[in-house]
Amino acid sequence: MASYLGAFPLPSQAPAILTHDALLKVVTIFTERYGAVVKKRGKEIWLREIYRSLAIYDKGISASLDDEEKAKAEAKPRRLEEGSNNLGFAIDAPDEGEEGEDEDEDDELVLAALDSMDAIDAFRHGEQSHVRHSIIPTDNFLKLVELLLLIAPIDPQQSISSLAPELSDPRIAELRQAAHVILSSFGSDDHPGVTYRTFNTVVSSCLPYIFNGLNPLFEHFLFAKDFNLAKRKSGLASPTQETKPVIPPLKAEIEPVLRQPGDILNLTILSQLSFFIKGSNLFRRLRPLYNGNTHGFSMGSFEKQVFNWRAPTILLVKGRLVPSDPASTRQRALHDMLPPKRLPDSIDASSPSQTLIYGAYISSQWKHTGKSCFGDASTRLFQLSPTHDVFTASTYSSDYTYFSKSLTHPAGLGLGTPIPAQTASSNHYSHVLFRPGAVSLHLDDALEFAIFTHQSDGGGSFHPSKLPCRKGRDWQDRFEIESLEVWGCGGDEVAEAQRREWAWQEREAEARRRINLGTGDQELDRELLRMAGIISGERSGGSM
Repeated sequence: MASYLGAFPLPSQAPAILTHDALLKVVTIFTERYGAVVKKRGKEIWLREIYRSLAIYDKGISASLDDEEKAKAEAKPRRLEEGSNNLGFAIDAPDEGEEGEDEDEDDELVLAALDSMDAIDAFRHGEQSHVRHSIIPTDNFLKLVELLLLIAPIDPQQSISSLAPELSDPRIAELRQAAHVILSSFGSDDHPGVTYRTFNTVVSSCLPYIFNGLNPLFEHFLFAKDFNLAKRKSGLASPTQETKPVIPPLKAEIEPVLRQPGDILNLTILSQLSFFIKGSNLFRRLRPLYNGNTHGFSMGSFEKQVFNWRAPTILLVKGRLVPSDPASTRQRALHDMLPPKRLPDSIDASSPSQTLIYGAYISSQWKHTGKSCFGDASTRLFQLSPTHDVFTASTYSSDYTYFSKSLTHPAGLGLGTPIPAQTASSNHYSHVLFRPGAVSLHLDDALEFAIFTHQSDGGGSFHPSKLPCRKGRDWQDRFEIESLEVWGCGGDEVAEAQRREWAWQEREAEARRRINLGTGDQELDRELLRMAGIISGERSGGSM
């Protein structure tokens, strides 16, 4: 990877020996210090160079991929002919684009570098490297993803050696498992490698920050450890001063990346989240708000722990698929609440991993849902296992997030399902089938079961999956919740505001429990309140 970038911008000279000049090119590209060269399309061109540095060119593999493309192209007109009554003319079918269409555009980064070297003609006569007949080998990409997961939370000032104690056998197993999950997003199970089209689509839509860890990692090559601008060189003319032992200042204790792991969230899952949520909002900023196994699986506990957090939150839910035939009373109630299942599960029964992890990033403060949902277009649904996927918000509908108590329908919390208008006949809601949104996540009011629905046609509050391996695929996962967590983004200042809110609510509740009008006689106080109509004769609340 580095040896290819060291030969930049002449790919025919790769792999290059990492001399001082070659290493400078590598550091410049990895730390994204190319702003003075590329004025537009910088990130797109940078991503293409990263792909080229990882890819190999094999005519045998590319020929097999071309055969698959031809088979798909031959099958497509056949499907259009079979369904011509519904699909219309073939010219109306969406165009998938050409894999090498970006190659027709000028590569600004390469051309700018070659222009400074007066080597434009050489580039145009044999130095162009096309990405059409190349792939990234799966094994090589897997190792790179493991490294990116490890270095995701690293700081530019942090020593690389500080990562060594974390490399225990369980941590390495976690990194490899998460890397396999991410690699499945590229369709690695069906192909020997990753093509440029797949690489560009998946990284742009689901992993926009996956390579951010390379920036602080390679910044270590820019500055020496003992680099100090305030240090003055001692000359011969300078008077000699008596040297005294210097006591090094006490180092400030660095806050850990994650203060305490949860049942779902750990360092590896946190790094996976940072691939599509900026690390500045995650590392050393998350605070545990709610854990179902600790606070109890109830809407009341969820409300008490989460509602006072005035910053974005991350919801994580983990579980296993419910069998198609209900085996318990609660499973039967879930089965009766939903329409007959027509969509398959997202994973096969023979899959080695039967654990599902879904989640959501909610940018707005949680609140009770009345006539409409809450949230904005920055809300996101995502899946972390067994496949990594991200479902961004749509502007077609604004039914992003809801929290409904048991007297409304649907009862529970979730994202992506519109809230029906409550009428006088709403007391018969238990006989109404719950119809989830096109792309939605719903948790029942007992926080016992969850339903994730994905319809590739879209049309709801969230866009369908953009993964090439899931194109046109529909599924619905009905699973029993094993763990449920909510983490708050914002740091200590938001946590302090939440503590003050809790203290104020506790004081108000205590004041309401105490009845004291200053007479010194509790029975007289109650009689005065009863005469005022505030409480009834049975000492229950009344109305003014």
